Amino acid sequence: MTPQEAAQSLTDWLSGLWDVATTPGWRQYQLLILVALVGVSYVLRYLTERRFDDWMRARAKWPKWRLRTLVQVRNRLTLLYFVILSWSVYLIMQEVTWPSRSRIIGVFATMAAAWLVIGLGTRLVRNRALRSVVKWSLWAYATFLALGLLDEATVFLDTIAIGVGTLRLSLLTLIEAVLLIALMMTVARLITQGVRNTLRRNEDISPSMQVLGIKTVQVVLYGFIFLFGVQALGFDLSGLAILSGAIGVGIGFGLQKVVSNLVSGIIILLDRSIKPGDVISLGETFGWIDSLGARYVSVVTRDGREYLIPNEDLITGQVVNWTYSNDRVRLDISFGAAYQDDPHVVRRVAIEAAKRVPRVLSDKYNPVCHIVGYGDSSVDYVLRFWIIDPTAGLTNVRGDVFLSLWDAFKDNGISIPFPQREVRVVNDAVSVQVQQEGH
Repeated sequence: MTPQEAAQSLTDWLSGLWDVATTPGWRQYQLLILVALVGVSYVLRYLTERRFDDWMRARAKWPKWRLRTLVQVRNRLTLLYFVILSWSVYLIMQEVTWPSRSRIIGVFATMAAAWLVIGLGTRLVRNRALRSVVKWSLWAYATFLALGLLDEATVFLDTIAIGVGTLRLSLLTLIEAVLLIALMMTVARLITQGVRNTLRRNEDISPSMQVLGIKTVQVVLYGFIFLFGVQALGFDLSGLAILSGAIGVGIGFGLQKVVSNLVSGIIILLDRSIKPGDVISLGETFGWIDSLGARYVSVVTRDGREYLIPNEDLITGQVVNWTYSNDRVRLDISFGAAYQDDPHVVRRVAIEAAKRVPRVLSDKYNPVCHIVGYGDSSVDYVLRFWIIDPTAGLTNVRGDVFLSLWDAFKDNGISIPFPQREVRVVNDAVSVQVQQEGH
């Protein structure tokens, strides 16, 4: 069909629609029935909207995706009622009268059902701009298909095109490519979520290998989508050889750090030296790993700060992994007791005080207390104990042990000395003379 023929066909269709609307008969009656169904749909929405909201509130414990779906249905109650009513009327008229007397109602019922399904289905596309393009494109496609104008619309969109050399890019090709890419991205996202949930439920796979598996699936799927989208737009894939060469040169000069962090991230995932949930210390940063990225590792500290540490720093620098082979961590606290207190009693009381703290291990890894020196004012001790939950904090458990020591020493009469200084005046006469001169 040529553009002139498509324009003539569209003109004839509009003329026929005008004749249908102005000529009395069953065609006009069908339009009046459709208008009445629209009015009834609005009335039904007004009557049931509040009850539907109350029913939704009673299901507040449902999963979020179900609640979001209910919200979308609630926003389309008028269209939903129109679909139900129009299809009901169409099926009844098909049985009680001639099929031609309900054809227009069937066309609009089909269009409304397609609009409803498309409006709900496109919610799977997360990107709002892409979702709008997909939604309006599918609505237009469904409308033209139901009205029998698909060939005319296809010819019209194909005539709007730009040419660059041997490449011809039409509006029709662009819309088709966008729809295909959106569909493939949605499918890829759903597949990635399925793989992620499956891997996380498998306890035999370490967290680092789970992240590596998810990243691998994402790279493969989205790389395939990129290549398919480029080919769908009509670009010659052989031209990517020049682009890949340029990218290689750029990597050699300007992207060294980016590639280094990327490779370092892959190494971290493979050797499993660091995984989500580990407690690490890197310089002045102490916290637990929240997530592993392609370029950086997210470390959350106890004060709520989130540090994005480049992967290269974790490979080349010295990192203290408190939970590398196991979750046990030993902590030391130092204190002093007076010389008149029996050291054997002090050690026993200190160990018992540490055991009373809930987070301190007291079965296989019992706390121990040792004398480490004789100070100027006290006998110096060190109390060592183990915990298995360093992600819950270290300072707070130290504080709990110190507080338990304070209570235990107070109950057992053990004193914690503090430095005392004795000042003697050697020459009283000089002191008196200085005081007199001051007056």
